[in-house]
Amino acid sequence: MPRAARLALLPLLAFPLLPLAATTGRAEEVPATGGDFGGAGLIETRNARFREDGTLEGGVAQRHQRRFVFFNFQALPFLETTFRLTDRLNATTGRGNTTDRSFDVKLRLLEEGPWTPAVAVGLQDLIGTGIYGGEYVVASRRWGALDLSAGLGFGRLGTRGDLTNPLTEFSDAFRARPRDVGRGGTLRLNFFRGEQVAPFGGAEYSLPTFETPWGALDGLRAKVEWSGDALRDERGGYPVARGPLRGLARSPVNLGLQWSGEHVDAGLSFVHGTDLMARISLRMDPANPPAAPPLRPMPALPARASQGDEDSRAAAAFEALRAAGFRPLAYQERGAEARIAIGEGRFRTLPQVASRVLRAVNGILPPAVEALRLSWWQAGAEMGSLLVPRRAIEAAAPRSGLGSPEEAWSATTLFPAEGVVGPEAFTESGPRFDWVLEPRLNLQLGDPTSTVRYQGAAAAGARVEYGALSLSGALQQAVFGNLAGGLPSDSKLPRVRSDYALYARDGKTSIPGLYAEGVWNIAPDVFARATAGLLEPMFGGVSSEVLWRPVSRGFALGLDLNLVQQRATDGLFGFRNYGVATGHVSLYADLPFWNLYGVLRAGRYLAGDWGGTIEMGRRFDSGVEVGGFATFTNVPFSRFGEGSFDKGIYVRVPLSLFGAESRGSGTAVIRPVQRDGGQRLAVDNPIWEVTRAGRAEAARRGVADYAR
Repeated sequence: MPRAARLALLPLLAFPLLPLAATTGRAEEVPATGGDFGGAGLIETRNARFREDGTLEGGVAQRHQRRFVFFNFQALPFLETTFRLTDRLNATTGRGNTTDRSFDVKLRLLEEGPWTPAVAVGLQDLIGTGIYGGEYVVASRRWGALDLSAGLGFGRLGTRGDLTNPLTEFSDAFRARPRDVGRGGTLRLNFFRGEQVAPFGGAEYSLPTFETPWGALDGLRAKVEWSGDALRDERGGYPVARGPLRGLARSPVNLGLQWSGEHVDAGLSFVHGTDLMARISLRMDPANPPAAPPLRPMPALPARASQGDEDSRAAAAFEALRAAGFRPLAYQERGAEARIAIGEGRFRTLPQVASRVLRAVNGILPPAVEALRLSWWQAGAEMGSLLVPRRAIEAAAPRSGLGSPEEAWSATTLFPAEGVVGPEAFTESGPRFDWVLEPRLNLQLGDPTSTVRYQGAAAAGARVEYGALSLSGALQQAVFGNLAGGLPSDSKLPRVRSDYALYARDGKTSIPGLYAEGVWNIAPDVFARATAGLLEPMFGGVSSEVLWRPVSRGFALGLDLNLVQQRATDGLFGFRNYGVATGHVSLYADLPFWNLYGVLRAGRYLAGDWGGTIEMGRRFDSGVEVGGFATFTNVPFSRFGEGSFDKGIYVRVPLSLFGAESRGSGTAVIRPVQRDGGQRLAVDNPIWEVTRAGRAEAARRGVADYAR
């Protein structure tokens, strides 16, 4: 092997040979810190460290003519993912800014051990324009407060060209690195190629706690690194010669200081011998997120009592359930069981609903009732049913000292959702009216002229429900934002989504939805929905859906069929001259590890294209969900336009974490660019979302809520 290739491997091969006596504890137990490009690392280079499993982080790093906005998710203990938006000088025109989207992954190959360093491999700008495209292999080893890293960079990360690519000794295919900086969104396949590579590395030192006029300061890290990125001017092509080429870095040495708190990282660094870089980020553990205290304390569990005959107890139970925020549907005493059917409510899990229902009626039920048979209804259909001993919930109450939520769960039986209320049950009929006044925020990322486009609005909505049928509508008024300033669509497909700026400009006052809907149980654990009207802000028509969701199985199967017409851009009652029949077969499945789930869809999309969507997500017991999706259809990448195919990531956060007693969630969808291919209809009440809380898996995750 040539000397240059051997030298390229020395940074990694030398790590296991360094002195081991100073190693203290497991290096992975020392919290990692973040780099300026997002993800765990030093300053602009990555190391072999990872955040705690599941960590979510969002932040920004600012330097001259460049701003990096990044979102990180430690998707698995050994897999780090980063989505990054770069707002940079438009090198084509020499003035103004343009945006670039990147997606990075880092994979742990080896944890640090007594005789081995931690080793990781990463792909930068895996899906993007390729401007920041590069790969690396890196090793890290800790000695007390000192953490050393060394690695080898390829592509953009090896543009200093210090060494010959060692992989060229195995195959000449690694000599050429095809580079086509296009409009972005295409998966790169030129991994670890290129004639030249560059070593990189550095050190991070945890400074001791010291006193300041404001108190003790700890969590401060000093960083120094050697970068293999020559910082080319990004106008295209790699440097082919040494020397003062325009845009190249003056120095490979970067210096920085970073502070890490419980949820915040902040840092300042001097990079490439020319620029100051400031970085700040926020992070949280979605399995144990910071939660605001509830708006109201949990009501105490009243003592058992009996009030009059069954009819009077039923009337009293209905009143108590309404006071607790539920819509009472039926009450019946069957031997040792109290069968109670309720609708809606402010709570998101079956165990919490059962706990709150019993707290509401415990002082009303007669002593002979030893079990609660609960039926939970949403949008007109029964979506969950369970039987739990009364004493088990009483014992799980806080400070009772008699039992635990886990014991209550072990005594719980779940039933298929049938949508049947007992013929002798005490019931109340009549319409139910709800209304809401809420803020709304519409975000669009990746516009070439602006990193983020947004529109804030106020919306008033109402819903009238009678049995399985309902009528819903909303009126929305735009208040602020720059969404209307987005570029006109240049799509070659029917413009089913890319005219978002036109809708924002023409529809300042709009009707986002106005429709009639029915939701039914048509067989045990089989649900159906039919909706007609103005279904969503851009489409109206007729939508139908059927879902088989076995209560105790880890999967569900759905079919939706829709016949829709595109709405006018003013968002009122008019329509455009484009219509389409669209629909999908969908498979939902829980995966047997790391609380993962997957969704597969196949069918016809709004632009008339045929294909499939792959979605993968991770659900935490707190209710937080993080996932991503990608859709591939029969539209060629060249015709699809910028982005090449539809993709995105999403985060769902229960509103209950913010102190609200609510079963709703706030959802943020980060789509690098909004195009027309692979787009689905967005109805308000898809059956999977309405009914999935009634599944055994969802109830099991909420077992702790028996004590709430």
